This record gives sequence, structure tokens and C-alpha cells, in this order.
Amino acid sequence: MRGRDGAGPMMVGRDDELRRLARLAAAHRPEVAVIAGEPGIGKTRLVAELLAGLPAGTTVLVGHAEPGSLSRPYEVLLDAIDGRPGVSEAALDELTDARRSPVERLHTGLSLLSAQVGDGPAVIVFEDLHWADSESAALFERLAEQGGPRLLLATYRPDEVSGRQPVGALLARMERRHTLTHVRLDRLTEADTAAFVSAATGQTVPYRTVAALHHRTGGNPFFLEELLRGSTGGVDELVDAPLPWSLAEALRRQTEGLAPELRRIVEAAAVLGYRVPFDLLAAVTGTGEDDLIAALRELVETGVLVESGEDEFSFRHALVRESITGAMLARQRRRLHESALEVLLAGEDADPALVAHHAHAAMRYDDMVHAARRGAALYLSIGSAYQALQLAEMGLDEMPEDVDLLSSAARAAWLAGLLDDGIRYARGWREAATTATAQADALYLLIRVAWEADEIDEMRTATRQVEELIAELPPGAEAARAMTAVAQSTGLRDDVDATIAWADRALALAEEYELPEIRLAALVEKGAALTDRPATAAEGWTILGDLVDEAEKLGEWVLAARALNFLVQDLPPTTPQDHAQMLERMRIDAERAGFERLAVAAYYSGLARLAVRQGELHRAVEALEEGRRIDRGYRRRGRRADYHGQFLAGLYLEAERLDDAAAVLDELVAQPQAIATAVPGLAFHLACRRGDRDVALARLTELYAALSHQMWRSGAQAHDLISAALACGLDLADLDRMHAELLDPNVWDEHRNLVDAQIAEVNRRHADALPGYLAATGSALMPPSVVGTAYVGAARCALALGRAEDAAAYVREASTRLADWGGWRVAQLTEVREELGLAGEERTAAGPAALTPREREVARLIADGLTNAELARRLHISPKTAAVHVGNILRKLSVPSRTAIADRLAEGS
Repeated sequence: MRGRDGAGPMMVGRDDELRRLARLAAAHRPEVAVIAGEPGIGKTRLVAELLAGLPAGTTVLVGHAEPGSLSRPYEVLLDAIDGRPGVSEAALDELTDARRSPVERLHTGLSLLSAQVGDGPAVIVFEDLHWADSESAALFERLAEQGGPRLLLATYRPDEVSGRQPVGALLARMERRHTLTHVRLDRLTEADTAAFVSAATGQTVPYRTVAALHHRTGGNPFFLEELLRGSTGGVDELVDAPLPWSLAEALRRQTEGLAPELRRIVEAAAVLGYRVPFDLLAAVTGTGEDDLIAALRELVETGVLVESGEDEFSFRHALVRESITGAMLARQRRRLHESALEVLLAGEDADPALVAHHAHAAMRYDDMVHAARRGAALYLSIGSAYQALQLAEMGLDEMPEDVDLLSSAARAAWLAGLLDDGIRYARGWREAATTATAQADALYLLIRVAWEADEIDEMRTATRQVEELIAELPPGAEAARAMTAVAQSTGLRDDVDATIAWADRALALAEEYELPEIRLAALVEKGAALTDRPATAAEGWTILGDLVDEAEKLGEWVLAARALNFLVQDLPPTTPQDHAQMLERMRIDAERAGFERLAVAAYYSGLARLAVRQGELHRAVEALEEGRRIDRGYRRRGRRADYHGQFLAGLYLEAERLDDAAAVLDELVAQPQAIATAVPGLAFHLACRRGDRDVALARLTELYAALSHQMWRSGAQAHDLISAALACGLDLADLDRMHAELLDPNVWDEHRNLVDAQIAEVNRRHADALPGYLAATGSALMPPSVVGTAYVGAARCALALGRAEDAAAYVREASTRLADWGGWRVAQLTEVREELGLAGEERTAAGPAALTPREREVARLIADGLTNAELARRLHISPKTAAVHVGNILRKLSVPSRTAIADRLAEGS
């Protein structure tokens, strides 16, 4: 392979595509694939990554077509074999001899390639097939018909393929004749952009910078790379940095040669914005409808513009627009902005964001501030938090103490997860507020944002100010709002009694003065507090469930999403479908509010909890890894800097993926945590699973110190940590102290029964332990994996008491619940099975009885006629996971196709 590959220094966001190609290369049979994508999208980088991972002994040939290569037959082949040893000079002469027939030269080309490849595994790459000459295209087609363990791979740009080019007809023919794998590379997502910049610079990136760079480059990796290459300062400077010469030149080539009238329209479109309404462009340029349609059609065909919506056009890349406006005179740009502003103000339904943009550029600042106020409120109401923040900040640049703009900026920054900005604007809002209502609202938000940012002193100060405000206020809406703020503060600090008391005071005023929004806010705080205690949890769940409909009707999307999130995280679901529907409803409400953490981070956490409650460890890990991948690269701070880290580390420990757990834990140590005992508990668990007793005892001391700062206890954590301590062989005295420290009177009875049974068993009180384990098995609160472990414990105790038949029954119950789990819980089950002589029982099971609960659910849906894609949507899993379930079901039922599943299930019933 030659060094002229044009690949960038890194690849981000292409893992799935790389795996697909790697599977084809490893198939040991003829495979053909084409990679499609726009210039700079990463086609060559993907090929380079594929080739770098090939096993030794694989022959690699890479040939590049060049622009204008129609004049040189077999350009791609000649490039691929140039400089390689063993190339026959006589065969090269025959290949380029124009006196020979096309068929003779084609066979010569095939012979040259065969001599290089032989019978071993090979990957043959045709780069930039859209430029290929007709002879190279014909060679590609004939290679696709040959046998052998080889992957034939091509890259091309779809926008540069027409029916007049050799590749246009070639692709159509190959679709009909061959199994062709298409790999389409799309632009990087915003999360991929964050990961790209983070990998390139070695530092995490603020969300603002990521959003600006993603918009500026359109998610094109080449553009991103060139901006980074041309940077001499910090990553934040890239947002406004001048275009590097190499990138500016590449962009200029896209518009050079345009006719003067087209150039005039392109310049006007560039000034008008990234997305340009047809009517606005027509009015500003004074162009008739027919002429403008013809001009836009030509600009779309040349790839300068794309039709982004009905009667709306945008530049293919924002940097193209930037390069055009950069070459215009300032007065020329300002006149166009003034014309656009007059057109917009003359209309009735102009987008305030457009008005603000053009007013700002035209230096009409009163118009800009007015539009910024309206636009920020509008965008907040439709869930576009970041856009609302940008508009509010535009207005604040001119009027920094405007209460409406500060209010919008603070809310928008919080919803978008920009906590530092949220605190700054909330402080400004509080200081600029001239009414008690505005002060209470500002403090309510400041308390929340300060807690999330781990600014506890700020939170306490804000809470004290609210309490002082309450003392001065008469009964009414202002006092009720302020009381709800205090309820939120005490709730965040885990003071359940105080939260309920303050919420009840706010509710009494809300009922008296008919304040429905304040009533809902107070109910969320009260309901969440009640769910923290077993005795009142059912009441709390009812409150939260009942308020969702009302909150949605009033458009209180944040409150609805928060209530649903509490239910998703805590409420034992009646069915997986109910849980999944609740999760999707939470996501929709959060998206309507622009509440980024619930719409994205909490959503993936909810998917993982759904998988855990269905007993599927692999799917739970998969969901959290995807959520974490989306977050990676962003610079976040506060208690939720790594929303998924604690949960994922715990699941890695469940699966005994100890190195993965350690890697996540190393990242968590440096971050503030919402739960004081989370990191010490995970560190203790990891040390125990690694069998490092001394380290485990040191971590246990740290855990006790953290417990002294935590007002509540978790029965689930107690079970996990005592299980780890038992595996590590800690002394009985240590276990007894853990039992005393990790539980309190408010722990759920189900967890208490389980932990008590574990301690009784290790003290050889099997007759006492057995009822405790069995009591835990009836829990609707605990997931199948924990219930399965309770059955394993019951089986051990039954064996110790000489009740082998009961033990076998408990093992069968455990096997059902742990069928899709893994790690240490399954290892414990296997030990008991072997002791009972049941090690081969699972292998002999067949038919419907062999299906796991999840597989039975999938089988019933298949019998109803659902496809894999429909299964994925219904069960909230990936199509790949659905396909795995289908394969397992077909194998266990010994049926040849999906259509036979219904009959087999009927036989089993």
C-alpha cells in the first residue's frame, strides 16, 4: 500500500461500519462492498483502519483513480501495482498497448492481479471509483465475478456519479448481478464531533465549542481536521478562527466559475443565513420566481446549495457560506442585512431569530433586543434550549441587565446542561429582579443549578435567601413559589421530612389561590421525597403518576419529565411494555422542554434499567455504553459529569469485567458524585472481586467515612457489597459491621431479608437463612438477577439442611431468572448445580421449555408476525439484538423458519 492515502490522523463515529467491513474481509469467500460519501467524510480513513487491522498474510492492493483519468486506461490497476515486486514488465506493456483488443487487455489486467494476489486472502481497493476510466470500471466488474477469499472494495462520491460515467452503469449492473454491501458514511453527529476534537486535542471540549464547530463544519471530518491543523491557540478559538489557506482554497473551488447572476444570488444567500427561505431570497435579490427557481436548481446541481425544506435552501457546508461572506465588503453585507430586516418586519409571522440576526448585523439594536426577547421565550417553549440561549445572549450583549433575557438565558443554559452559564445568568436574574415573584423564580432555578454543579455553598446561600423572602411575603403565589424552592433544596439534600413539610405548605397555598403550575411543582418534590421511604413509596408513586397528565396538558414539560424519570428509575413495572412506554414518554416530554439530561442521559440509563428488570445484562451494558459514547468528548462538570459511569461500573462488576470497571472507576474518582458512597463502594467491590483483601479493607474504611455524610442507606448496595465481601473472604467481624453500617430502618424489607439471610448463612445458621432467602424471592421490587441469587442462596441452605429435592427446585427457579445474565451470580449458580449433579440439565432442555422469559416474549411477537425491525421498536432493543434472539429461538425450538414458531409454541402449551 502506498503512502498517498489522504487519510486523516484519527477515525471517530465509524465503529459499526468498520465492523461490517472487517466481517466481510474475514469471511474467506468473495465479497464486494462500496463505501459512499461526500468529499472529506472519511472514506479513505475507514479503508486505512480496515487495512491496519487485517491479519498477517493478507495481500492488500490499493489503487486510486484521478480526476481526468479517462485519458489513461487502467489507471486504478497501474496505481495499485506501481512499485510492487514481481510485476511483469511484458504484461504491463501488453496492458498499455493500444493495438491490442479491449478483451485481451482486460485479461492481461486480471492476470496481473492474480499474480499479485494468488490463492490467499486479499483485499483489493479501488479508491475514488467515480473518477475511474471505463477500463478500470470493467476490471472491477470482472473481479467481482471471480472466486477466492477476497474482499473487493471501492469508494466513491454519489454526488459525482452520473449515467454518462462508467461507474454509473457499473453500479446499476452490479446491484442486479451480485450481492453488494453498501456502506454509506454520513456526517459526524454533534457527539462524534466532540469525540473527534477531544481525541485530536487531548482535552474535553465545552458544549458551546462543540455546537459551533459542528455547525461551522457540518460534521465533515476533513473540514474539522483542517481547522484543527490551522489552529495556533486553544480549542475555543476555533469557533471564530480564520479559515486555513488549504481549507479556504478547497471551499473557493466549489463556487469559482459561477455566472455573475448566480454569484449575486449565492452572495445574498450567504448573508441571509445558513437556511434561506425562498421568498426572502427573492425579495432581497429582486429576482422573479421563475428566474430564481432556475438559478437555485443550478446551484443545487453543482452542490453549492441543498434543498433543506419546503421552499428553503441551505449551504451544503456552513464553511462554504463563510468563505463567500468573507470575500464580500462589509457595506455590501450590511445592505443585504438591512434589506432582509425590512422584508421580515413587514411580514406578520417572521421568525424572531432571523429578525434578531439581521437586526444585529444591520446595527439596528432596538429591533434586535425586542426580537431576542420574543425569540428566546419562543424557543424555550418548543424545547430548543440552546437556540434560546444564543438569542438571549445576543440581546444581553446590548442590555446586560434585562430581566426577561436573564431569565431566558438562565433557564436555557440549565436545560442545555451548561451549568456555569446557568449559575451566572441565574445570579444576574436574581440581582436584577424587581419583584418578589422574579426573585423567587430566580432563586428556585439557582438552587437547582448550584446543586447540579456541586456548588453547595451557593445552594445554601440561595436557600437562605428564599427563606428570608418567605418571611417577608404575604400568603399567595409568590410565597407558594418560594416554599416550593425550599422544598426542592431540602429534597436535593435528602432531608425527606423537611421536603414534605415545605411542599405541603406550598400545596396549601396553591389550592387556596388556585395556582396549578405551583401545585404541580410542589407535588413533584413531595412525591419524590415520599418514594425514598418504603412505608410511603406507594403514595409517592401515585402522586407522581397522577400529576403527569395534568402537567402535559398545561405544557409543563420539565415537571412531567421529572415525574416520569422518578417513576422509571424507582417504580417496579407491571410489564416491560409499561416500563418502555413510560420511558419513551419521559424522553418525548424532556425533548419538548429541551431538557438535555433527561432526553439523552437519563433515557439511556432508563433503557439499561429496563434491561436489568428483564434480566438481560448484556443489553443493559450496551445501553449505558451507547449513552456514555454520546457524552464522551464533552466538557461537563458537577454531580452528573458522568451520568452513566456509576451504573456502568456496577454492571461491569456484575459481569466480572474487572478491568473495564477499573477504567470507569478511575474516571469517576476525579469527579464530584451525587451519591457520597458510590465511588468508595465501587472501589471496595472491585478490590474484593480481584481478591485483594488488604486493598478491600482500606477501601472499606473509606466507605464507612462516606456513610457518615449520607443520610440514607441502600439495601441494594448492601447486598452487592456484602456479596463481594463474602467472595473475598472477609472476617465475620467485618461482615457483621458492614451489616450494621449499610442498613437502617428505612431500607426496603426485601433487601433487608436478603442481606440478613446472607449473614445468617455465613454464620452457618442455615435454618434461619432459608426463610429470608425465600422471602426475598417474592419481591416485585428486585430485578430477576437478584431474585435468582436469592434462589441460589436458598438452594445452598436447603442442601446444607439435607433437602436436596427442594434445592433442585430452587436451582431451576434461579436458572430461569439468570438465563440472560452472567458474571459472579451465574458462577454461584453453576457451583450449586454441579453440587446437585445438575450440570448437564440445561443442555438437555429443548422446545418451548428451553426458552428464557425474554425469548418467550420475543417468540410470541414473532408468532404475531413482527419483523426484526418491528421487534426492535416494540422491545426497545437494537435490530442486531433482535436477530440474536430470533436465532436462539429457532435453534432451541428446532424449527427452520419464523413461520413455524407459532405452531411450536402451541405444541408446548
